[in-house]
Parts: sequence; C-alpha cells; structure tokens
Amino acid sequence: MTTTPLLHVDMDAFYASVMIRDRPELHDVPVVVGGGHRGVVLSANYPARAYGVRSGMSGWEASRLCPDAVVMAPDFDLLVPVSRAIMETFRSVTPTVEVMSLDEAFLDVRGAVRLFGPPEAIAERIRSRVRSEHGITCSVGIAAAISVAKLASRRAKPDGVLTIPPDRFVEMVHPLDVGELYGVGDATRARLHRIGLERVGDVAAIPVDQLRRMVGRHLGGHLHALAWGRDRTWLRPGGAGTFGFGEGEPEGSMGSQHTLAADTRDREELLRELLQISSRVAARVRAAGKCGRTVSITIRFSDFRTITRSHTLPEPTDVTQDVYAAAVRLLDSLGHWRDGAPGPPGVRLVGVRVEGLVPLLPERGRQLALGDRDPGWPDADRAVDVATGRFGKGAVRRASLIGPDVSAGASPPETISGIGLPMR
Repeated sequence: MTTTPLLHVDMDAFYASVMIRDRPELHDVPVVVGGGHRGVVLSANYPARAYGVRSGMSGWEASRLCPDAVVMAPDFDLLVPVSRAIMETFRSVTPTVEVMSLDEAFLDVRGAVRLFGPPEAIAERIRSRVRSEHGITCSVGIAAAISVAKLASRRAKPDGVLTIPPDRFVEMVHPLDVGELYGVGDATRARLHRIGLERVGDVAAIPVDQLRRMVGRHLGGHLHALAWGRDRTWLRPGGAGTFGFGEGEPEGSMGSQHTLAADTRDREELLRELLQISSRVAARVRAAGKCGRTVSITIRFSDFRTITRSHTLPEPTDVTQDVYAAAVRLLDSLGHWRDGAPGPPGVRLVGVRVEGLVPLLPERGRQLALGDRDPGWPDADRAVDVATGRFGKGAVRRASLIGPDVSAGASPPETISGIGLPMR
C-alpha cells in the first residue's frame, strides 16, 4: 500500500500552451492570453513569465512589464475540448478524479498501482500521454494529502514530478515560505510576515490555540493543519461544474482525440485513426457500464479550421463497430473524398465521442431486424476487454492496426481476428 496515493496534475501555462501549440513561431516569444486594455491575464507562457507577467494581473500591468508580448484572446471552443480530453486521459488511469478547473485535477491512484506501478511511474505515464496526445506539458505533485500534492506540483513546475512523502514533510516543507501553502494568497502571506511568521516551520511551531488568537479561530486552525500536512486525504470524484465549462461527472459523454504526427489527406489513414480512437472510446464506455446513442467526430484541418459532426443511432450502443461505422459515415459526409470533389485539405487532428450515455441494463439487448444475423461484435468486444484487462492494452489489436514492423518479421501481439471474426 502506497503512502502517497494522491496526485495533483497541473497543466503548465495551459491557456497559453494550447493556444500556441500549433504555432511554432510563438513558442519562444512572450505570449499572454487574456488581459488586453482592461482585462485580466488568464495565462502567460514561460518567456512572458520571465518578465514578471502572471495570471490574475491586469492587462495594463502585463503590457507595462512586457510591452512586446503577443496578446491573444482565449478560444474556449479550442480550450474546453482539450481540457475534457485531458481529464479523460486521467480517468483512463483511475476513475477517482476530482477536477478543480480546466487545467488541474487531483487523482487517487491507490487502486491503479497494481496495474501501472508506483505513483511516480503513474505520474510519468500521465505526463507522457499528455505530451504525446495533446501537445502540451504538465507537472505532477505526489503526496498523502491534497494540500501537499498541490504544493508539490507547484514546486515541480515546469514539466516535472515531485513527491513529498509523509516522513519527509517536515524536512521538505517547513523551510519554505508560508506563501507556498495551498490557499495562502498574497494578503495572508503579508499578514503572517508582519507578525513574524515567514516560514512554514514558524507556523507549525506555534500551538494551535495561540495561532488562533493571533490570526483568528478558523484561519489559525486551518494554517496549523496545513503546516503539518494534515489535510483531506480523499477525493470527491467529478467537480468543476461550477466553472461553467461542462466538466464534472463523466456520465454525459466520453471521447478521445489524437493529433497526427503529420497532416494527412489519405482517407485510409484517417479510417485507421478513427478505428483506433473508436476502440479506445467504446472500451471506456463499456468499462463504465454505459452505452450511448450519439456518436460525434471532430476534425481539425491544417489551416486550424475545426468542425464537429454527430449522428444519433436508432439504439444506444457500447459496441466498437457501431461507433466506428458511425464515425466513418460522418467523415464521408464531409464530401472531401467523393469522386470529382476537390482535393481534401490536410487533417491534423481526429476525435471521436460517444454522447447521451445511459446505464447499460442487463435486460437491454441489441435489437435485430427480422432476418438479420448478429455478426458477433459484442462478444468480440467482451473478449478484447477480458484480454486487455489481464495482459494490458497492447495485448490485443485489430489486424488493420498492426504496423509495418509485423511484416518485417517482428512478433505481433495477438489480434482480434485470431478469435475467428473478420475485423475490416
């Protein structure tokens, strides 16, 4: 049993990182998201932070500190889907995810260590997936309590991992400024400094009753607990619905998206991407005991134009082939690959989502029209779920997704076609 089961994952300069991830000419120049003449800075990339620009400051102050910064308005049509996809990446590791905002969440991984290894290995797994799937970086703090995990992720920035185990809390935290404690803002920090409490250890050394008399009953008790790492050790799954971004309990929909290594106009390559993503999404829907009636796809072209299309099925489904078939119809409905159509624009990102999720009831079966024959897809999916649950996600793959390394003589994983079902 791990002593540090809680992870705090915080995206590094999330708003700015997402807004400029497809614009390499901006990666090394100061960029501020939000602000403007009378607005508030939502995010600044690290070149802008070198000038002292921080989130929460006025746009006027940011422009004074860094007059040459590129100022961008936040595009929530871009930011929200990325945030949702990242939260789903977290939920693929553990169902116990407490979302705090678009760009941060707490994860309880005590149930995942047997499958993925210790918390540090899980943290590296998450960082690798966020980088490869979403093109941005994140920092992870690991601890036994939420306030300590939050403190650790802040100290790990940018793009790092830090563990603060209980037996090293005093050594690692007590020398820090009191402003490092979770929830201690500039005003409280200044107030504590004025009465001689500059370090976390200074707060910890004062008896709690005396601290309450100095700063107030509630604040004194809260600060004393934080100074000893005594905070909530359990999570509330879901959350962040109050932020108005639609994040929270994942009952409504599940999806995934992938940015391609290179833009493509090849329909067959896009079909392989759709199949791979559909398989991943449908497996998550089944694991949650759900089924959904609406399938949607997201396509982002090389000119950054993004479109979404959806199709509602006659019956709710959790079957990979149903999701994939709907996704293919939606892709072809764009018309770019019809005979005589102009050459399709390059595609850089593909996403699939299953929406309108409802519980999968034992008595709910797949309805067949008279004379139809069930091709066995639900049984195939269940076989895949059992195999991947036992041997890992790479143990079973559809034959059409096996890479060229197989033809070169490498030993392929078992493919689903090996159970006697055609998979194309």
